[in-house]
Amino acid sequence: MPRVACAFWLNAPGQGEIRTVPLPDPGADEVLVRTLWSGVSRGTETLVFRGGVPASQHSVMRAPFQEGDFPAPLKYGYLNVGVVEEGPSALLGRTVFCLYPHQTHYVVPASAVTPVPDSVPASRAVLAGTVETAVNALWDAAPLVGDRIAVIGAGMVGCSVAAVLARYPAVRLQLVDADPAREATAKALGVDFALPQDALGDCDLVVHASATEQGLARSLELLAPEGTVIELSWYGDRQVSLPLGEAFHSRRLVVRSSQVGAVSPARRARRTFADRLALALDLLADPAFDALVTGESAFEELPGVLPRLVSGDLPALCHRIRYAPADG
Repeated sequence: MPRVACAFWLNAPGQGEIRTVPLPDPGADEVLVRTLWSGVSRGTETLVFRGGVPASQHSVMRAPFQEGDFPAPLKYGYLNVGVVEEGPSALLGRTVFCLYPHQTHYVVPASAVTPVPDSVPASRAVLAGTVETAVNALWDAAPLVGDRIAVIGAGMVGCSVAAVLARYPAVRLQLVDADPAREATAKALGVDFALPQDALGDCDLVVHASATEQGLARSLELLAPEGTVIELSWYGDRQVSLPLGEAFHSRRLVVRSSQVGAVSPARRARRTFADRLALALDLLADPAFDALVTGESAFEELPGVLPRLVSGDLPALCHRIRYAPADG
């Protein structure tokens, strides 16, 4: 009898289901992985779920092991942690991270999985893809000792950036969000919190991750002359307005995009994608990152969970998906 797995598929915008899919035998340079945990990246995956990826970005937004095409039907996701059950002896039995969608078992090239360090629990390793985004953003931003920094938007990406910046020496750092409940998350990460109207100005660097016009405008307001905003938000099919009049030019402000799809030019000559992901996993040895996981559901519940994440009925940073243990 052929082997099968169960996978989450988006049938149409706003509607998903669990499907049975064939599971091939792994080849000589492939691994069979049994999923332990996956994570829903609330910003990108909810945008994909509602069908908000613009046609011009369909090729750019493809996940590494995506099946199907935008807007639907498709299988999408990229935060997966599992254990290698078949494959090369060096990986057999290892817990690994892979940029794979929500699926109970899967076969991929051995080069597509990254071993999770023993110091990182598998349940926390689902954050690796988001922390990798933070690493790339900070390679782009190049913060200096003693900088005055604000991170605007205490979502999954913004909190990851703040958590890494908390390790920098002598910086003045604030995590800024319109939701006062995010103060508890900031405290768990060891960083100061402020509402937008209370945030400290004269910043050398602002990392913007709120995906709102108001957040981006406030980012510019908080900059010191010749300061830089690193724009991490992705707006999908939404148009945004940016106040580039007033003092924008006289203060010589900079807005720079950062996107995880390419290694930052600052490190591209000396770091690979694999290096960047391995660094993110090493950073996850810090238990402070557990504050980014704010909910958990069983895999079978995923078709009902994603609509609630999209509507905001189920608030979350990273929502973790739990898979059934192996038989026996």
